[in-house]
Amino acid sequence: MALTNYGHINQRTAAYAAKQMLAHAEPILVLSKFGQSKPLPKNTADTVKFRRPIPFSVLTTQTPLVEGVTPAEQQLSYEDVAVQLKQYGGVTKITDVVQDLAEDPVLSDASMLSGEQAAETIEMLTWGTIKGGSNVFFDTAAHTSRTAVDSKISLNRLRAIVRNLKSNRGKPVTQIMGSSVNFATQSVEGGYIAFCHTDCEADVRDLPGFTHLADYGSRKPLCPEEIGSVESIRFIMTPLLTPIAAAGAAVGSSGMVASDDTNVDVYPIVVIAKGAYGLVPLKGAKAIVPSVLNPGTPSKSDPLGQVGFVGWKAYFASVILNQTWMARLEVGVSDI
Repeated sequence: MALTNYGHINQRTAAYAAKQMLAHAEPILVLSKFGQSKPLPKNTADTVKFRRPIPFSVLTTQTPLVEGVTPAEQQLSYEDVAVQLKQYGGVTKITDVVQDLAEDPVLSDASMLSGEQAAETIEMLTWGTIKGGSNVFFDTAAHTSRTAVDSKISLNRLRAIVRNLKSNRGKPVTQIMGSSVNFATQSVEGGYIAFCHTDCEADVRDLPGFTHLADYGSRKPLCPEEIGSVESIRFIMTPLLTPIAAAGAAVGSSGMVASDDTNVDVYPIVVIAKGAYGLVPLKGAKAIVPSVLNPGTPSKSDPLGQVGFVGWKAYFASVILNQTWMARLEVGVSDI
């Protein structure tokens, strides 16, 4: 039975291979820690629904209660946000010559690299979802389109975003996914979370009131990718969140990075409140299904047993749950 599911490794070894993949992938997974997570149950449909109750309206027109008279009933209703699961995966082919003669541990390395590939695939799928939100701010209040972007991040624009999130009842993030391979959450000190590329780091550190990690005191970093905070916003940076090259205004004398030396590169910075987006997490025993087929085993399609394979597959989906609980700020980055 193990042969059917895991190729030429037994079930115990396959479980270890899955753990190894996830352990190596974990440092790359950043966005997955902050979404509303819903693990995929076995033997279910290909659509996952995130469900929330619709708040009751404020009783501004309600007449005062009359003694002994029951008021009109309220109807409890729910809203579903559905997303269809997709399957992703990769395969590495290994020949018997490589297995027999190479000095490198090819099977171990293939497993390690498969873990990195899985993590980056999931991370970029999540980034593609959340950076596509409709609540958009630009580098200055005067700019209304991406093609006008010609300046770096500013405190006033961050304050405008926080005001927008709070006016839409967006709450600070108080829980994130744990850093282990198991599906679990951990409580954190509340704050709005900003995701951006590592190129933004110098400009963020130059913001008035920026607090370095070293000055946090008893406050703990959310993850290794956090660099500090400004007022109620905590900044998470990763090089995977790539800019939109040459999408801004003419670089001129703006001093912004322009990869084509003509137009400013635009960097999306996504600021989220609690429950802004959801995903099926890359967590748990069935998060990544490894497949290892060792070279050297003859079969009808490979009579001499000359090839083997290392592969992975995973189901994943991500979705914005509330457009007004996240905002995308598009800015340039100082050319230093």
